[in-house]
Amino acid sequence: MSDSRRRRAEHIRRLMAAEGASIREQSSRLNRNRIDATADFAETEALRDRAREIKADAIADLPALIDRVTAAVEDGGGHVYLADDAADATDYVEAVAADRDAETVVKSKSMTTEEIGLGDALEAAGVDVWETDLGEFVLQVADEAPSHIVGPAMHKSRAEIARLFNAHFDPEEPLETADELTAFARDFLGERVREADLGITGANFVLAESGTVVLVTNEGNARKTAVTPDAHVAVAGVEKLLPSVEQLQPFVELIARSATGQPISRYLSLFSGATDSPTLDFDRPDDPLGSGDRDRAFHLVLVDNGRTAMREDDDLRETLYCIRCGACSNSCANFQAVGGHAFGGDTYSGGIATGWEAGVHGTDSAAEFNDLCTGCSRCVPACPVKIDVPWINTAIRDRLNRGADPGAFDFLVDGLAPDEEPAGLDPQKRLFGNLGTLATIGSATAPVSNWLADSTPVRLALDRLFGIDPRRDLPEFRRETLVDWAADRHAGAGPEPDQEVVVYPDVYTNHVHVERGKAAVRALEALGVGVVVPALPESGRAPLSQGMVGTARGQAAALADALAPHLDAGRDVVVLEPSDLAMVRREYERLVPDGTADRLSGATYDFAEYVYGLLANGADTGPLPSAAAGHTGSAGDAGVVYHGHCQGRTLGIDAYVEAVLDELGYDVIASDVECCGMAGSFGYKAEYYDLSVDVGEQLADWIRDHPDRTVVAGGASCHEQLDALLDRPVSYPAELIAPVPDGRPGDA
Repeated sequence: MSDSRRRRAEHIRRLMAAEGASIREQSSRLNRNRIDATADFAETEALRDRAREIKADAIADLPALIDRVTAAVEDGGGHVYLADDAADATDYVEAVAADRDAETVVKSKSMTTEEIGLGDALEAAGVDVWETDLGEFVLQVADEAPSHIVGPAMHKSRAEIARLFNAHFDPEEPLETADELTAFARDFLGERVREADLGITGANFVLAESGTVVLVTNEGNARKTAVTPDAHVAVAGVEKLLPSVEQLQPFVELIARSATGQPISRYLSLFSGATDSPTLDFDRPDDPLGSGDRDRAFHLVLVDNGRTAMREDDDLRETLYCIRCGACSNSCANFQAVGGHAFGGDTYSGGIATGWEAGVHGTDSAAEFNDLCTGCSRCVPACPVKIDVPWINTAIRDRLNRGADPGAFDFLVDGLAPDEEPAGLDPQKRLFGNLGTLATIGSATAPVSNWLADSTPVRLALDRLFGIDPRRDLPEFRRETLVDWAADRHAGAGPEPDQEVVVYPDVYTNHVHVERGKAAVRALEALGVGVVVPALPESGRAPLSQGMVGTARGQAAALADALAPHLDAGRDVVVLEPSDLAMVRREYERLVPDGTADRLSGATYDFAEYVYGLLANGADTGPLPSAAAGHTGSAGDAGVVYHGHCQGRTLGIDAYVEAVLDELGYDVIASDVECCGMAGSFGYKAEYYDLSVDVGEQLADWIRDHPDRTVVAGGASCHEQLDALLDRPVSYPAELIAPVPDGRPGDA
């Protein structure tokens, strides 16, 4: 393992040990809350569509919205400043503070002020700055960076916070309980708010028509910060602009459900211009806050800091749709294990962090954590504005690849990738991005290739040169591929069936897990469908996962061309590996010409989805074995635990697997664990092996709670991870659905 990979692995292990338990408990709880809250809310999908439409229109119309909000705020007696970058923004706020002789500033939570380093800039200018959000206050005392864009102190347990406060403030009575800690912070910060000369907030949204700043919070500190001092500065990225209050409703409905699982946040506050302060008692009737006769100043600082360039960038534009709910973090199994101190950059964390960091701090700011996004796509259904987070991560990975310096071992992988890939592409990425080439060589030379690959010298070399962890078993290539088997098996076969499909021989099905391909062919034939298994190009999944977008685009085009004659002949395409199905249904719209992607997507099905369709259209299940007839697990046991592949779950194909198995008499319990942690090549990489296993153990523990059930995995990655972590056999859905000749899976 190289020194850089070793340092990264050590950093991840350290964070898993120090912060992992707290992060997992908090983020997974929020994720479950989100799932429950959105599932019980019938309008969720319609509101997500509407919210995305509003954001897309607002970003497209951004210059006009800036002009409109400037006029509205100034008409209300306030001031608007459009800051080009972080330094410009902090200089302006410093000038406001100096003009008011401000000695003390209070701030509410704001990722934009974190992005521009406003707190540090004011402190350097001699101003006392206090964070009034409880989590941010904890981090200010600890002198640490946020680990989550919504729960900044999520990585700290109650006991850790108690030790921190007791050591720092030395209260008369030690603080222990959550109530005691909260009460102490409320009283301490309440005094700072009342004494402050200037209040600074962020903004969840800014309404251009009226100049209204919208704050959505669960603590009362933000509205106190805004109205108690005689001056309020709101700092917001220009992407926070919405045309008017009429566009606000979808976001108010979605943001709390997505962030914390609440139907609505506790506080929805709207502030318009330099208005007189309202009368607020804050549970203190004798407090002269907002007597109504104060002249108040209001400044809206709109921050560009790279956002205009992001708006013009086809790959980064969607980042500006983000409403910073944190759902992409909470739904990410890797984030749940390490948190934002590993899965994050200078300011932002989680899946969307790559886009923000690349846009406001530069592409290199995303380099250290970008690979922690495995493209599993579980964040896609979580995002309230349907941002394609995996694509943003992939696009930035491609840019990082292209900016890399040539490596010392590039000569070892010369010729694997097409000319459009950069000379400095990391050998590890180049190797995994060319999985199809490796598999072809492996099958052609099996079993010698498998023996060599398992030898100690080769494993040491793979670790040294490519960062492949020696603890991870390598795939065993089969000499007879699925394509070979199908060609030999059907030579001179019987009459042509009425219906014929293509079974797509993905790399793993064709070269490694050949039995699942055979089982799928048998099942389809038993249901009266003719099957062809032609030699076809790769889908592009392997290179895309490594950020080799040029190679992926070439493979996608080649596969589309190769499938065109089959589609012309009226054949549907049946896919066994969910990641390849996701390529066709999700990524091909970016990789192949318009029309081609739609045509392929409309004719391509998951295996269980296709079988379900046959059964729904009256196909007889008689030729398929019932659960009582036994299967490839423990014969006669109809109990199944099923874990669906991440990308398959995003596509919704799990329902078909469960429905077909149920039709055949199996009692299925489906996993709700987000991810197995293997994620294609991720679990092979030495710097991520420990993280992969840590994530996988969450699933393995759940399966161990069902010791008498057959384990079924939805994809090759899940199969390999569970095979490594469990002492029980693992099957694919097709192997339960297919008739098994003479009880011997894999026979001709």
